[in-house]
Amino acid sequence: MNQSALYVLLCYVLWGMLPIYWKQLGAVHSLYILAARIVFSMIFCAMLLRLTGQWKELKILQQDKKQMKLLGWASILITVNWGSYIFAVNSGHILDASLAYYLNPILVILLGAVVFGERLNKRQLAAVLLSAAGVLYSVLSYGKIPVFALIIGGTFALYGAVKKQVHVSSLVSTFMETLLVSPVFLLIMAGMESQGMGCIGHLQGWQYLLIPVAGIVTSVPLLVYAKGIQGTSLALSGILMYVNPTLQLLIGVFLYQEPFTQAQGVTFVFVWAAVILFLADSLLRGKRQ
Repeated sequence: MNQSALYVLLCYVLWGMLPIYWKQLGAVHSLYILAARIVFSMIFCAMLLRLTGQWKELKILQQDKKQMKLLGWASILITVNWGSYIFAVNSGHILDASLAYYLNPILVILLGAVVFGERLNKRQLAAVLLSAAGVLYSVLSYGKIPVFALIIGGTFALYGAVKKQVHVSSLVSTFMETLLVSPVFLLIMAGMESQGMGCIGHLQGWQYLLIPVAGIVTSVPLLVYAKGIQGTSLALSGILMYVNPTLQLLIGVFLYQEPFTQAQGVTFVFVWAAVILFLADSLLRGKRQ
C-alpha cells in the first residue's frame, strides 16, 4: 500500500473513531454540538486559508453564482448529515450510523439511476435490491423505518452528487459550506447558552476543549483524504471506505454495548451482501478500463 492510500485509510479510521469523540460531549445538547462543529470548522479552515494563501481562490469563487448556489445546497446537506449523525451517536444509535455508511454507495448508485438517468447493470441492480430487502426486513421486524441510517446515508449521497459539480479545493469548499450557515449557528449557540442549554455548566475541566477542537476533528480528515485520494485508485479507495462503518459497528457493540438484535443482524447481512456485489462490480469495471 503506497503513502497516498495510507492517507486515505487514515481518513477512514479517523471518521470511524468519531463516535467516541461525540460521546464525550453527551451531556451537551446535540444541536449545540452541531453548531460548535460548524462554527469552529469555519474558523479552523479560515486559519488554514490564510496560512496557505488560498484567499484568491475564495474571491474568484464568490463571483461564480452557479458554484455558490451548489455550495449553498452542499452546506444544507452536510448540516443535516452532521446533525443527524451527532444525534444518532449520542442517543444510542451508533449501529444506525454504521448502517448508513454501508448503505451509502448503494444509495449513490440509486441516485445516479433516478436523478441522472444512469443505467444499472445486473450486479448494481442486485445490490440495490438486496439493500432494499434488508431495509424492508428491518421495517417488518421493528415496525419502523431505520430513519437515522436513511437520513445520514441519503444526505451524504446527495452531498457527494452536489460536490462532484463543485470545482474548488476541499479546504475552500469546506470553509464556504460552513461559512454560509455559521451566522445562524452562532445565534443558536448564544441563545442556548443564555437559556442554560449550552456547554457551560454541563461539561467539566478538559471537556470544554472538545468544543473548539470539534472544528479540527471535522476538517483534518477531509484534508487528509484530499491529500491521499489523488494518488489512490478509486477501487482501493472504495474498499478502504468500509473501514469507517466497520469501526463504528465495533465501537457501538463492544464499547457502548448497543444491542445487536437478530433483526439488525439480518439487515446487515443483506446490506453486506449488497456491498460485496458493489465492490465486485467496481473491481471488474476497473479491470476492463
